[in-house]
Amino acid sequence: MYRPDLSPVGDSLALSSLVAALPLLTLFVLLGGLRLKAHWAGLASLGVAVGVAVVAYGMPVGLALLSGTEGAAFGLFPIMWIVLAALWVYQLTVHSGRFEDLRRAFDLVSGDARVQALIIAFCFGALLEALAGFGAPVAITGVMLMAVGFTPVRAAVTVLVANTAPVAFGAIATPIITAGSLTGIPYEDIGAYVGRQTPLLALFVPLLLVTLVDGRRGIRQTWPVALVCGVAFAVAQFVSATYISVELTDIVASLVALAAVVLFLRVWQPEPVPESGPVAPDSAPDSTPGSASDSTPGSASREGVPWRRVLMAFLPYLVVIGVFSVAKLWDPAKEFLADTDVEVAWPGLDGEVLTADGERSSTTVYVLPWLSSPGSLLLLCGALVAAVYRIRPWDACRELVRTVVTLRWALLTVASVLALAYVMNLSGQTITIGTWIAGAGAAFAFLSPVLGWLGTAVTGSDTSANALFATLQQTAARKADLDPTLLVAANTSGGVVGKMISPQNLTIAATAVGMLGREAELFRKAIGWSVVLLLVLCVLVFLQAHALSGMLP
Repeated sequence: MYRPDLSPVGDSLALSSLVAALPLLTLFVLLGGLRLKAHWAGLASLGVAVGVAVVAYGMPVGLALLSGTEGAAFGLFPIMWIVLAALWVYQLTVHSGRFEDLRRAFDLVSGDARVQALIIAFCFGALLEALAGFGAPVAITGVMLMAVGFTPVRAAVTVLVANTAPVAFGAIATPIITAGSLTGIPYEDIGAYVGRQTPLLALFVPLLLVTLVDGRRGIRQTWPVALVCGVAFAVAQFVSATYISVELTDIVASLVALAAVVLFLRVWQPEPVPESGPVAPDSAPDSTPGSASDSTPGSASREGVPWRRVLMAFLPYLVVIGVFSVAKLWDPAKEFLADTDVEVAWPGLDGEVLTADGERSSTTVYVLPWLSSPGSLLLLCGALVAAVYRIRPWDACRELVRTVVTLRWALLTVASVLALAYVMNLSGQTITIGTWIAGAGAAFAFLSPVLGWLGTAVTGSDTSANALFATLQQTAARKADLDPTLLVAANTSGGVVGKMISPQNLTIAATAVGMLGREAELFRKAIGWSVVLLLVLCVLVFLQAHALSGMLP
């Protein structure tokens, strides 16, 4: 049996940590420095991880390769299975023509561009993040903002900043589920901790959005509705993550925030903005460390949409809520689905790997949630939506195939990153790094979100950041006598503010609004907010670890 050595290089923990970090450094340099395609960077880093496991740690080649295959399997199912099914549901709405009705329905709520930023970029973007994630909200809401009159730069920056607070619970809570699977901590517990962190960001993000759209005037004239939006989302996110369902958290929060904005606008309206009045040049620097300085978008035409068509436009999301509510909240259904999970002792790997403590590793048992997976439930939702929309089965299948083709490189990227994580975890590389970092002691609680921020900024995925660092955070927390669940949650929360500056997300935003090749410009406008929000999280996690432990579950 293979048992990892915490200090395999010269009995020096620091030197061993440097060697163990080579796969991560490779990933960061290839992605962030050389800007290699994410899938190639992931595969190259996987190769480095296998090399380090075999040469430095003495792990048998066969076990290292088998560790990678199990990780790749987990990356494809259930992780990318969720994303694939979610995007397929969205594609069905586009194919049916209902998505245009949805966009027009949002315009009926308010013709004010600042309010539309809240409705489309924040509320609807959060709903898309809940169902799909992985860049889909940025691309879709960016196009929608352009359609209602936003200029390219303003649309791109707005959707990048908006895509923060929902990310931790995105794609039916895939980042949190991944962290739970890798660490053995119940993902419901991790979700409850995250529900004490990201709602704080949600309070401020809507205020940032109206500032981005219209500078000082935006915050002065629309702060009431922005505050209502932020508070509603934050409260709903906290309640759902703690008491209802981690998987449904962003769905609940986004719909509650949208309803709150709609109801509030029935009794209050912001002061109208002159259609020809751009943001004054001297006010732009005051709005953000790197805010857009193009003119304020005008109001789009508000053509009516019959309520039946509005209902049909929202149908897919209502179906998702109904199916997941039954599956996650009704005990008989929940137990039935859980009983269908199949545990697979990974051939050639299970029973051959021990932990650093000498215990048999449980990570080598792969759980196949073929029916209980959120992806399978989303597939059912898609079938129901296709039936109601009267989409021919052939057309629905064609959209599914088209979605697979669209995601082909994302599938390879996530599979390679999860394979990398499994090799590092089972070989002992992650534990070595975590043990060394734990030397920071109590101060590590402040630095914990930075790892998630870096991981997501480089990989473009909070799920990938958790795959890389969740076990490391757990190990470091135990060594530093801190709460492991808190630091794993901090990794997840730190990732949400790193997504707006990830190369992949910047490219998606730039492509959606016709600014391909100008990603550096968007980066400069988003980096300030990303760093500010990261510092807020660092302070919050540090206080939760030492002074505000009472606010934790």
